[in-house]
Amino acid sequence: MEKTLQELAALLNGTIIQGDPAMVIKGVNGLEEAQADQISFAVPPYLELAGQSRAGAIMIPMEGELKGPQALMRVENPRAAFARLLQMFRPPESVKTGISQYAFVHPTAKIGKNAAILPFAYIAEDAEIGDNAVIYPHVYIGRHVKIGSDCTFYSNVTIREDCVIGNRVILQAGCVIGGDGFGYITSEGKHTKVLQTGNVVVGDDVEIGCNSCIDRATVDSTVIGKGTKIDNLVHVGHNDIIGENCILVAHVGISGSVTVGHNTTFGGQAATAGHLKVGSNCTFAARSGIISDVPDNVVWAGFPAQPHVDWLRMMANQRKLSDLVKKVRKLEKLVEKLEKED
Repeated sequence: MEKTLQELAALLNGTIIQGDPAMVIKGVNGLEEAQADQISFAVPPYLELAGQSRAGAIMIPMEGELKGPQALMRVENPRAAFARLLQMFRPPESVKTGISQYAFVHPTAKIGKNAAILPFAYIAEDAEIGDNAVIYPHVYIGRHVKIGSDCTFYSNVTIREDCVIGNRVILQAGCVIGGDGFGYITSEGKHTKVLQTGNVVVGDDVEIGCNSCIDRATVDSTVIGKGTKIDNLVHVGHNDIIGENCILVAHVGISGSVTVGHNTTFGGQAATAGHLKVGSNCTFAARSGIISDVPDNVVWAGFPAQPHVDWLRMMANQRKLSDLVKKVRKLEKLVEKLEKED
């Protein structure tokens, strides 16, 4: 595919402020990888470094300034513009619609229009799959599962019985929706399994990364709110309710029966204790350990998690401990000397 810079500016509602509008753009790439016939983007604090890029054209924010030989285009949101160009220049691979003769689809299952069921997928009885679904090889969809339209499930995804998946959901390879929650009763040193009778409900426009696990509820539902994005290797425990438009980065662990508000972000390896309520619009730094309820609109870090400013102050003080120990030992020797003189 080839587009002129002027055509891209019209598509993105951008303004060319430097360079030839007739320049031909053949691709899109990152600043370090881009070549003379490709376009990239730069936002603070990388605007100064962007001038060294070999990219033929660079998109910058409306208020941004960049000194360099590249053609420059101002756009409202460079990251969003870059994502849009990726879809244009690198569209996803097309998949032939229809049900493969090597897939198993139970006679009672309902498959929507233009769905693609690839070889070795397994669709159990009474499952419902919406229009335009793409089901890759070795996907298992259990009994009574309901799936919306325009969903894509990559290889080795498992969706257990009775779970509900919304529209435009992407499940990356190997993730498990509706595995049994970790529920046991311990008596006299023996652990007895508690039957997990609930399900998982995943809202519209959710994406769940590779090998992540969303456990089914003991009763009722584990819920992933619409628009939430979950990275690889994340565990969401049974009976959790994750709000809308949340972000859970890799290795996050949410214990059972936790309620999380909307627009909350968990950094990598952050984790919670069970039975907590976490507010909306919160941000937790990587490796945060959340052991108590959290109000709305906070930024916390550390273990146990605390306000980010307090954690930074504590970390700064820890760096001074070595010097403090030396001073204390010096004072102890001085006190000991004074006591002997007395």
